[in-house]
Amino acid sequence: MLAPTVAGIEGCWLLEVVGLSRRFGATAALTDVALTIARGETHAIVGENGAGKSTLIKILSGNLEADAGVVLLDGAPFRPASPAAARRAGISVIHQELSIIPELTVAENLFLGNLPTRWPGVVDFGRLGQLTRVVLDRLGFAVDPAIKAGRLSISQQQMTEIAKSVASGARLIIMDEPTSSIGGREAERLWSVAADLKRQGTTIVFVSHKLEEVFANADRVTVLRDGRSVATQPIGKLDVERLVALMVGRSLEQRRRRPARAPGDRVLAVHGLTKGDRFADVSFEVREGEIVGFAGLVGAGRTEVMRCVFGIDTADAGYVELAGRRLPPGEPRVAIAAGIGLVPENRREQGLFLNLSILENMSMPAAHTNAIGVLRMRKERAAAAAGAQRLEVVARSLDQSVATLSGGNQQKVILARWLALEPRLLIVDEPTRGIDVRTKLAIHELLRAQAEAGRAIVLVSSELQEILALATRVLVMRAGRIVGELDRRSASEESIGALAIGA
Repeated sequence: MLAPTVAGIEGCWLLEVVGLSRRFGATAALTDVALTIARGETHAIVGENGAGKSTLIKILSGNLEADAGVVLLDGAPFRPASPAAARRAGISVIHQELSIIPELTVAENLFLGNLPTRWPGVVDFGRLGQLTRVVLDRLGFAVDPAIKAGRLSISQQQMTEIAKSVASGARLIIMDEPTSSIGGREAERLWSVAADLKRQGTTIVFVSHKLEEVFANADRVTVLRDGRSVATQPIGKLDVERLVALMVGRSLEQRRRRPARAPGDRVLAVHGLTKGDRFADVSFEVREGEIVGFAGLVGAGRTEVMRCVFGIDTADAGYVELAGRRLPPGEPRVAIAAGIGLVPENRREQGLFLNLSILENMSMPAAHTNAIGVLRMRKERAAAAAGAQRLEVVARSLDQSVATLSGGNQQKVILARWLALEPRLLIVDEPTRGIDVRTKLAIHELLRAQAEAGRAIVLVSSELQEILALATRVLVMRAGRIVGELDRRSASEESIGALAIGA
């Protein structure tokens, strides 16, 4: 069935949610939530971290039970006792943390739990290959069905997850932050596939913090705030300001770029940095008060360059100077002592000690010790408390496990850790990936304030709007090389994109 038009969409409901509530102890995660999903539409669910989006998805997918309320699927009560039960009913969820099994092939991942057999216990691999090719051809996804899934790129794994949903016969696919870990070109491909599935009658629901992709792809939007559904609107009746106001409960103006202070002394100078086939002959400098943005497609080499600047990896050629002092390669401790801080691309795997508390995470690497190396806990706690207050980290206490925080608060913990050291140079790699709009704007303001205070900042981001909102200069990388530099007057989505793809 083709997607209904937004006008006259009522009466075409595939899924209805009425009065849904769920508590975790004293905390109300959802309260009286109402939601309607039409057959064949693309429906966005938006809200800040903690608004209840994940809890809602878990209930619809059979991972949680609601305390109260009714879910109707095709007009009949729907209470899936497990994810398998939801899949049998035609609901498939693609979580932000992908569920691909790396050691299995693409084909085995697609039909896991429903593998065709020749006789009991013996897989019919010929039939499996045929079924897989039918699904991949339907999606236009050119990948070898026999390749191990662990060898695929993140964007290919994301496409494999979509193929799994199609292979299961899903009529409703729910995607949680589907483009949080992929770049612009890969995201365009994903949304193209989603549009094709919609035309074929599949209903798409997605959660996203990226408002631009909400406006580009959704037919309707449901806003959750503090565990309640506050509005469902056709996308054509909303603009960014109105949608943000619904999400945060008040008007929240997106600040425009402010005139940059005149750059001061040179802080960072990178000379001819080269590493294998990852990047070559990279040279640039950053001065006090500058935010230098690094743009480019995924795989262009931006993150790899920053890892070498910070000393995590060792370059094959070239060198790095900080304030005129040449830094030894492959020595992060020396880089930190010289005044460099790095907020890494993947905060959970590269920036946090998930088994430790907020206090312990903030204390590294600026631990306060006495003359014989014993931690001064009172000073540690005071410094951490000041950092948490400064960045408005939302938590029960400093002793709370950092793993239990929202993505935005985890990012604030990492930023607080480095700002406590007062670095001369702060490198931030994808600083707002997977973060809600209020926290994103807060981090933007923090970076602007740090630059205005004279700190040198390098910003790596796949979001062009973020680059344009913050950067005083933009360096564009393609295939491991810097291919252009744009000042803030000449930088635009078109000019950056043209350099990034070689147009």
